Amino acid sequence: MKNLINRVQLIGNLGREVETVETSSGSRLAKVSLATSEVYFNKAGERVQSTEWHNLVAWGKVAEHMQNTVTKGSRVAISGKLTSRSYEDKNGITKYVTEVVVQEFLLLKSKEATPF
Repeated sequence: MKNLINRVQLIGNLGREVETVETSSGSRLAKVSLATSEVYFNKAGERVQSTEWHNLVAWGKVAEHMQNTVTKGSRVAISGKLTSRSYEDKNGITKYVTEVVVQEFLLLKSKEATPF
């Protein structure tokens, strides 16, 4: 059961190009957003689509592989963990961010899939 603690798995489409930076310590960091959608029918029988946006971050080799493999609109499956952090913006207001730290991802295609 310990492998189930703080485990996130999502399938969706990337909302923008992967943004990568190198930190001052030399680590590679990738950031991107992921849209997950679900469809349901309301009480009136109308079809409703609901989309959630998730902030993804990846480090090291996973970040490099994401940068070289996926683009805006790519359909991916990801596995990782949730993290929360806070920071102060330029006006001194504390902002809170929840992100999924990607540990593994799979590019989903109709003909082939590339795991990493």
